[in-house]
Formats: sequence, structure tokens, C-alpha cells
Amino acid sequence: MTEQEISRAIQYVTATTSYGRDTVGEILRTGLSELSLLSAQSSRRFEREDLLGYLCQWTMKRTGHPEPLVREVLDGAGRWLDEVATTLAEQGQAEASTGDDDEAGTASA
Repeated sequence: MTEQEISRAIQYVTATTSYGRDTVGEILRTGLSELSLLSAQSSRRFEREDLLGYLCQWTMKRTGHPEPLVREVLDGAGRWLDEVATTLAEQGQAEASTGDDDEAGTASA
């Protein structure tokens, strides 16, 4: 996700909630950061609600904000979180496919 897209998400959530831009920015950046790290370290697929629950817990621990606030902000940015999760999953699948092709080529040689 580009900085411009993150700023757009922060602006959207700030406009649709009663929370300040700094608070929303901190929560979204923390959640997006963990989502990126999680996708890089795990090949496991998660259901959306399970993943959102995990991101809420992680973000609450990192930022110290209460669950209702974190959940509302992350829910408000749902379409951006979905976009990041989809993009990262596709990248992981492409990398796995490339790795499988390499291994298959080596095995048959």
C-alpha cells in the first residue's frame, strides 16, 4: 500500500468516526504493519473475522487503545485491509508457484 493510499484510508476513517487523525493513523498503521508481517511469515489462510480479531488484539496491545476504538477504526478501514490482504496473498501464491516450478524442474532433471 502506498503512503497516499494509507493517507486516504486515514482521512476516510477520520471523517466517518469521531476519532482524531493521529489516533486513527496510529491504529491503521499498526494494523497494516502487522498484516504485512503476518502475510510474509505465514502461508496459512485466515477467515476475515478471525484475521480482524487478531489484528484488533495485536493493535490494542501495541497502541494501548481500547477494543471498541480499535475495532471501529479497523472496521472502518475494512476495504483497505481487504485490499492489502488480497494483494499480499496473491504475492505469496505467485512466489509459491515460482518455488514449486523450480523444485519440479530440479526433481525431473
